[in-house]
Amino acid sequence: MITIRVYGQTLLSCVEDPEIQCELDRPVLTVRDLLEAQADRLGSNILEFMRKSELLVTVNQKVSTLETKVKDGDVVKLTHQFHPQHDGALWHNP
Repeated sequence: MITIRVYGQTLLSCVEDPEIQCELDRPVLTVRDLLEAQADRLGSNILEFMRKSELLVTVNQKVSTLETKVKDGDVVKLTHQFHPQHDGALWHNP
């Protein structure tokens, strides 16, 4: 099972539940595949942010990309970033 956690007012307004538990249909998949497979639970707005590269993704507390492989037991956190080139650098660098 993989846990998806949604943070920030922009993304929280798109989902009913900020934490989603997902069963895997295959042993390893990418974050992008996971989000697309959970589209009905995440909503189309989050997928639109994904397509516009406005999501900051962490997997097990490590800054990641949509192409990062996830497996059973992982925790994926999603945060909206309006200016990915600026906000992301400030967010994950001390």
